[in-house]
Formats: sequence, structure tokens, C-alpha cells
Amino acid sequence: MSEITPPYAGLEPDVVLTAVESQGYLCNGRLLALNSYENRVYQVGIEDAPNLVVKFYRPERWDDQTILEEHAFSHELLENEIPVAAPLRNEDGETLHRHQGYRFAIFDSVGGRNVELDNDEHLRWLGRYMARIHMVGRAQRFRHRPRIEVGRMAVQSYQYVLENGFVPKELELAYRSIAEDVVARLQNAFESVYDLSYQRLHGDCHAGNIMWTANGPVFVDLDDCLSGPVIQDLWMLLSGDKNEMEQQLFVLMEGYQQFSDFDPFELSLIEPLRALRMMHYSAWLARRWHDPAFLQAFPWFESPRYWEEQILSLREQLAAFDEPVLAMR
Repeated sequence: MSEITPPYAGLEPDVVLTAVESQGYLCNGRLLALNSYENRVYQVGIEDAPNLVVKFYRPERWDDQTILEEHAFSHELLENEIPVAAPLRNEDGETLHRHQGYRFAIFDSVGGRNVELDNDEHLRWLGRYMARIHMVGRAQRFRHRPRIEVGRMAVQSYQYVLENGFVPKELELAYRSIAEDVVARLQNAFESVYDLSYQRLHGDCHAGNIMWTANGPVFVDLDDCLSGPVIQDLWMLLSGDKNEMEQQLFVLMEGYQQFSDFDPFELSLIEPLRALRMMHYSAWLARRWHDPAFLQAFPWFESPRYWEEQILSLREQLAAFDEPVLAMR
């Protein structure tokens, strides 16, 4: 469960700064590490110009075609006047660069504050922009980005944590049993939605990936963009009990349906998608456990208590599958 060389072992501050300067910028020496575990992201000071953000992609996670497809989607959204943080092009029109074995992209620094998901006006605004993102998303298809799939996100996830010894021995049987039950229900849930449509999505549209500015929202970090049903980009904007989520959904749809139709049958996928995310998250931590940043940030991951809580949470998700679907009102 370990590697000899961590993935970012050579990414020292001077490497970050010289990478940025290799693209024609003059750094002033200011460097601030931003909150990111999957990739390494830094705010870099530039002489006589606004700060930039540089993202170093995790080695061996995505191939070049997959990253470039993310970049192309970002620019397509930007060209349709949708506020997203898209990678800057250099003089040759390139967005993906290399320096000392690392692949990286450079972005304008996006200021702002956290989005307020309990603010009706914010939700309506988000609904309008999400609909416009989805309209652009329907115009073409991804060729290289992943899809939402039970096999990849659930089956491979629970098998990985079991086969690599992350689940304590005394909990293996309980975890395997509940995981297999959840997988069976997930497969049934996706098969039961008639004529389910997959399209290009942001893919990870939670509040942490939305900055609120004086001009409204800016969507950041399309690193997990993929193909799936549009509810994937909406359900993480809902929280609280059933009544609270229905009220939030009503407001969100006030904005969304100004630009796009929505199939209410997709609402039945909210709890299945939540279960997929839970199982995929555990495997994500396990697959990154050789990275020292993960050991420091998630020290509880290898504890029996974490896996006891996962078993309980998955059992609660099974029960949630049987709860009435959110009403559109």
C-alpha cells in the first residue's frame, strides 16, 4: 500500500515558479499552496500583473487526451458566456504544458466568497447557469472522459479496498455484504429510469467548486467532468431534510427551467448517486494512500471506526433508496 517515491516528491517551490516562467510569465516569488489533494494547485504572484493559479496534474491519473478534453469543454463553456475557470492558452494556443516531468495548466486567479446554498437568489442563479452548462454539454459528446458507471464507481471501489487490506479483518464480511447489497440496488436504480440520457457534465458541482463574485457564480475545477445524467450536477446543491431539499429543488428549478427542460424521473437517482459517491470516495482515499498529503489529511482512514461508520452509512443509504422521491412541487 505504499510507493517508494511519492507522486509530487520533486515538486519544490522553485520547480513551480520555473514552470510558470517557462510560459512567459515573470514571477515575483510569492507562492501560496491552495487546498487540493488530487492535484497540486498554487497561487503564484506575477510581476506587475494579477496573480495566476497553476495546477499540476497528478501523474498517471489522466492521459493527455482526457485532460485536453476537459480544457476544450471549459473553453466551450466560456465561449458561450458561462463563467468557468478555463486554462489560459499560450502563444501557440496550448493549454497543457510540461516541466521537469510534470504536466500543468495555468488559470486566472478567481476571487470571491463561498456560495450560499440557503440563499434563494443564489440557487436561482445557479439553476440558470447549470441549465446553460447542460445545454452546451448536449451539443457534443466526450470521447475520452469517464462515464458514471456502477461497475467503475461502486464495484471496483469496494473490491479495491477489500483486496488491498484497507478494511479491518473483523469488518470485511460486513462491509462486503452491505457493498454487494448496495451494488445490486444501484444497478436496479439506473436500469429503472426509462431512456436515461447521458451527456457532458461538470461532474463535481459541490459548493466548494463554485466561487461567488460581484457578478454571480464562477464554476471552477472541471477536473472530474464526465458523462452522466444531469441530476449529477444538481443533487450536491441540495442538503438538509426532505422538506428542506424539496424547497431548495423548487427554487433551483425556477432558474433551471428558464433555459432547459428537466426529466423528473432523474430525481430517483439522487440517493443512488450519493451511494456511488460514498463508495468511490473510500476507494479514492485508498488509491492515494501512498501520497504523504493523504496520510496527514485523513489519518482516520485506516481506523476501524471509519469502516464501522461506512458500513452504517451504506445501510442508511439502502433505507434511503426506499424513501419517497423528492417532489418537484
